[in-house]
Amino acid sequence: MDKSEFDVVIIGGGHNALTCAAYLARANVDVCILEGRHEWGGALYTAENTAPGFCHNIHANFMEFLHFMPFYADFDLPGLGARTIYPEAQAGIAFSDGRPPVIIYREDMIERTCQNFAVYSERDAETWRALKTKANEFAPMMFGNLYTPPAKFDLQKDGLPTVNNAPMTFKFFGLDEEMAYKSIRDCVDELFETDEIRALFYRVAVEFCGPPIEWPGTGGTFLFACLWMPGCWRMMVGGTHRLNGAMVTACLKEGVTMRESSRVERVILEAGRAVGVETVDGRRYTARQAVVSGIGLKDTFQDLVGEERLSDYYRRRVAHFKDGPDQVLGSVAMALREAPDYKSAARDPDINKAWYQVVGYDSAEEVLNYCRAGHIDRIPELPGAGVWVNSIWDPSQAPAGQHNLTGWYFFPRASCLSEAEWEEVKRSYNGRFLALYEKFAPNMTPSNVIADYLHTPLDQERGMRMREGDFGHGAMSPDQTGLMRPFAGASRYATEIEGLYLCGSCTFPGGGVTAAPGYNCFKILCEDFGYPEVWRSESRSY
Repeated sequence: MDKSEFDVVIIGGGHNALTCAAYLARANVDVCILEGRHEWGGALYTAENTAPGFCHNIHANFMEFLHFMPFYADFDLPGLGARTIYPEAQAGIAFSDGRPPVIIYREDMIERTCQNFAVYSERDAETWRALKTKANEFAPMMFGNLYTPPAKFDLQKDGLPTVNNAPMTFKFFGLDEEMAYKSIRDCVDELFETDEIRALFYRVAVEFCGPPIEWPGTGGTFLFACLWMPGCWRMMVGGTHRLNGAMVTACLKEGVTMRESSRVERVILEAGRAVGVETVDGRRYTARQAVVSGIGLKDTFQDLVGEERLSDYYRRRVAHFKDGPDQVLGSVAMALREAPDYKSAARDPDINKAWYQVVGYDSAEEVLNYCRAGHIDRIPELPGAGVWVNSIWDPSQAPAGQHNLTGWYFFPRASCLSEAEWEEVKRSYNGRFLALYEKFAPNMTPSNVIADYLHTPLDQERGMRMREGDFGHGAMSPDQTGLMRPFAGASRYATEIEGLYLCGSCTFPGGGVTAAPGYNCFKILCEDFGYPEVWRSESRSY
């Protein structure tokens, strides 16, 4: 009979759970990880959703943290097959009338971006030069924060800390400190005067930061989403699943016991302590020291633990934890005969090679109206999108001479539409998008599309336990970030249930392929159980 007793049992096989498991095993901890599906890595997967040979990263695509991610270096993931390409033109927006595109280049190509911005505004170019230079300087400090657990505090005794570093950070950038209390839109509008440039920043901010860009008090996120994120994106050669495969291989090399098709049904408690789990097929796995959950907050406490076993405080906070609408996306995939050729490419051909291409908007106001729709539970009337055509950079991801387009729509939460309504969206929305696309890139006609696919928020919820289709496993609103993620009484990965820990994206710092929740959870386990601190490195402070 297979072994069923371990020091630590981890629920879920997403990239954060794999991270925590690999470090535990390296610290000589006997660890088992249980994944409910046949696939590891959570959102780190690549599939032929449209036609054979066309690879689509339906969820995770942008690898913006790898160059600082401890797991990537500590376990030599490049040597295990996770190799990257660093596209020069990172993000761009084209226009239906052929106006010059706006393009943001890599973080080490500041002057190229300035040249592009200067076509519209010398002032905006100077602003970018100053702010992006500071953003590059600030990056090591930001990563040190991401890969360090939140500070200790006693909620019952001392209440919530009042420290807010956002104003201080704005001061570092040479900006007015009160901008931290503005919205992301306010920050963009105050700093950049060009409507076309604002349009690109609006769309980038929505897809890569979380909170609605018009919410007051989210100005600090502007620094992360608009100044740092565009410019550092890497793409995985062969598709995102190569990173998943490298992480799994690292776990196996370290001796992690891995069980797929092992969906956990409940956490076993004895005398109020988590001592193991039981799977849907009745198998029990005992945890001598800890059970670690890498899945969502409500999945963990409402489904696996049971609300009756929670304190009143935990019961309230779990019940009112918000999933979406901030990170609820629909994914479009198209197998193409040829890559999009934008009208705006006549003014700057680099738009055709931009890794992230924003299409469907001719003004910043159109982007705003599009973004507002999801937050009032509606499908956007204007079917714009942000897309990537990875085969331009990596021909292995599509048949010779053809291309794989994938992208994101911004959609309302899964529960906002019925199953029949989502099926209608799947039948019709890609066609509407393509009709709009042709106005921006005349070759994007139905005859150019071999096959297409649309992955809805409901598909995400059912396929990968992403409640409401929220890929970040919880809104990144001000009350659910930093010391407040997932809530104040559970912000350091340990929970009120002795022996039960959290390491999923519902914890600090949140969603995205950071591996930080899993890494930080391991640090807390080292503190609590005296495990060897194998995370320490002479080459970094975190």
